[in-house]
Formats: sequence, structure tokens, C-alpha cells
Amino acid sequence: MIDEEFPVASARLATWIQRYREGLRRRPVAPTTTPGAVRAMLPAAAPEQPESLTAIIEDLDRVISPHLLHWQHPSFFGYFPANADLASVLGDMVSGGLGVQGMLWSTSPACTELEMHMMDWCADLLGLPGQFKSSGAGGGVIQDTASSAALCALVAARERASDGAMNARGIGAGAGGRPLAVYASSQAHSSIEKAVRIAGLGSASMRRIDVDDSLSMRSHELARAMRRDQEDGIVPCFVVATVGSTSTMAMDDLASTAKLCRQFGAWLHVDAALAGCAAICPELRALHDGLEGADSYCTNPHKWLGVNFDCDLFYVRDRSALVGALGIEPEYLKNAATASGEVIDYRDWQVPLGRRFRALKLWFLLRLQGAEALRGRVRASCGLAQWLVARLAELPHIEVLSPQRLGLVCLRHRDGEQATAGLLAAINASGKAFVTHTRVPWPGSGSQASCTLRVSIGNPYTLQSDLEGILHLLASAG
Repeated sequence: MIDEEFPVASARLATWIQRYREGLRRRPVAPTTTPGAVRAMLPAAAPEQPESLTAIIEDLDRVISPHLLHWQHPSFFGYFPANADLASVLGDMVSGGLGVQGMLWSTSPACTELEMHMMDWCADLLGLPGQFKSSGAGGGVIQDTASSAALCALVAARERASDGAMNARGIGAGAGGRPLAVYASSQAHSSIEKAVRIAGLGSASMRRIDVDDSLSMRSHELARAMRRDQEDGIVPCFVVATVGSTSTMAMDDLASTAKLCRQFGAWLHVDAALAGCAAICPELRALHDGLEGADSYCTNPHKWLGVNFDCDLFYVRDRSALVGALGIEPEYLKNAATASGEVIDYRDWQVPLGRRFRALKLWFLLRLQGAEALRGRVRASCGLAQWLVARLAELPHIEVLSPQRLGLVCLRHRDGEQATAGLLAAINASGKAFVTHTRVPWPGSGSQASCTLRVSIGNPYTLQSDLEGILHLLASAG
């Protein structure tokens, strides 16, 4: 493609995207694609000669869009919201067009400094403690996902606990080569155990802490586990407190967890991947009570605030701990700005060296939408969830499972596992809505995990009429 062709081509693609978005309500939410069907529609080999943009757009309609699970559909209620606001898409388009590498301040000063500024903007918008702003010893960085944030926090915690010590296998360990332990509730995200494996600690170092009837981590059980490890010569290294678990939006008590971390010298990481976005509304900031005791924190604007994937806001209290763990400086990256100590080099805040200009899509979104519009979408989602709970109370065969928080509604059929699984299949086969499930040991069910349907509401285009489709399907299963 030559430069002169780009404006016309990009305008055609923008029109296609607009048409796709406008037509989503007329599509089934989920495809009926069978494995291998998409590849069977593609040529066996790459083209030797250029093809036309017209042919590619035709294939977007023929090969791609009919075989997608439509995450932007107003009746998509699965997993978590993924609002790729078109204002953010514009910022991503500029990022791709600029094609800069933001690994060092010197490789693109605007890339680094805009990101620092966006992280500070967001810290203020979310009411985060001042320790996480770049004006002090801490600061923030845009990671791809909360999974990467957890891994980077764990590596920093491991290095702080080990102080350079190594065990017999050459893996970071506590002073004297003692093993390290990691703690999270039974409801914490699977990425925590994955981070433990990647960081070289092994799954045996992971402690899953029991939860109470609200599915919150039991502080006395955490204290008991940390004390037992300490007595056994194991160093309590890293604790994850969840603010809004994926399965049920369960909330851990940050204040009590932070107190225990101070007592045992452990790093506290707060995972608020989805729920943290709600703190943009002042009336919902209680979910962050106790956050000032955390060493690190993350939330994902790509889940509820409209930033297109990927964009995780990762903050640390002490950036020197993170840079000390991840910073390596080969000769070919040495430069005067870094040597001066006056700049941030974000390559030392993440696993990969290279990095995209992610801050642009956040900047575009905040400027084209404004913070009040983002508060409005959060409030609307929460209001729709409350409306749905009230309507579900009219269905005698449906049980809404507590606690219901923010935009997530959890429910099951009173006739048990098979009936609940039947609801899931019926809803998703209808094409009128898409939901996902989890398995949770709800109060009163003992240790037996129960199949639970999740209705995750967060799309700003979702209306009560879209939820009526869910209600109709649930009512007909009675």
C-alpha cells in the first residue's frame, strides 16, 4: 500500500466497522461454527501477488464476522465486559500508524511521558492513594492484562524477600535459601497460580485460603497459614487480595489483609481487574477501603471503561522494587537520559523489552468521552443488574445467589445441577443472549461447588429490552 491509498482504505474500513457495530443486534450473539470451519474457507497458501482491499472486506463479511463470538453485542453477558469504544479504537489506530517503540524514554519521550500522565489521571479518577502516583516513590505503567501485572508484582516481591539469595535450584528464595510462599483466596483468579509457576516458585508454594459466606478470604485463616509457614521456615512472600473475583465479584477485606502483610513482611498485591473500574464513581469507592496498605494494585479499563483490549493499569508503591527485579541494561540500550536518573524507562516495569504506545487509546477515550460519561456507563450497568435481580424474584424456579455486586448477577435453577446446565445451554443456543458459568461452594452447600450462571452486564448499549430476552428464556424453563 502506498501512502496516497491509505486515507481511502482506512475510511472504507472505518465504514465497515461502523456497519458491523450498528448491525450487531440483528446477529446471533454466538456463532454455530464447528472446529476447522474457518480454516477450511481460507486458501492453503499465502498469495504471491497483491489482492484488493475489496476482496479482503468481502472476506471480513464471509469468513470472519459470521464466525465470531460478538463481545460488543448488547446481549453479550459472558465472562466480563470488553467495551472497545470507538474513541479508543481511534487512539489505537494512531498508535499503529506511528509505529514507535516505547521501551525507553529516549526511544520515544512522548510515549513515556503521556503514559505517566495517563496513569496519574486515572489514579485521581479512581481515587487511588497518593503513593501510586509518579510524583512520589511509586507510579504506574500500562500492562497488557492483570495476569502480567500479577506476575511482575510477584517477581518484585520475590526479589525483595530473597534479597539476592538463591536456593539449591538457583531460584530466588528467602534469606538462607528458605522457600517462599504465596497466598490468595480460593476465589482468586487462575492467573495468580500461573504467575507462581512462571516465577519459578512452583504450585507447591501456593496457599489457597478458605472464604466466608460472602466468599471473602478469611483473615484468621490467612494469618494461620502465614504463621504456620513462618514456623516451618518458609517465608510469607506475596499475598493477593481480590476486589471483585471473576466468578462472583467476591471482595476481600483489604484493611485486615494489609495488616497481616505488614506483620509478616509480605507484599500485598490487590487484583481489581474489573471491579476497580467502578471506583471512577465516588459512591462506589468503598470497595478500595484499605488500599493504602497495598504494595501494588491493578485494574483493567479494557473491561468496563471502554478502552479497547489490551490496557491494564498497574501501580506500585515503590517503583525501585519493581525496577530492581526486572531491570537489565545491555550496552546497546545505554543512553544519557537513562544515566541521568531523571526519566522512567518502562522496559524495566514489564516482562518484554518492546512496548506499544498504549497510552494513546486511553488519552483519546478520556478526551473524546469525558470522565462523567464513563461514570454514567458504570452506574447504568449497576442499575440494570439491580433491575434484573428484582425481575428474577418473580421466577419461583430461579434462585439469585448472594452477594450480588456491581454489574454481575449469579443465579441457578432450584432443581439443581442438571437443570442449571440446561438453562445455560438453552440461553446460548438461542442466539438471543450469551452467558457463562462458574462453580462455587455457596453458603449452605457445604464444600460442594454448585454450577452457577453468570450474567455480566457492562456494555453501554445494553438496554432493559436486551435483558428481557434473558428473562423470557429463564421463564420458559420453569
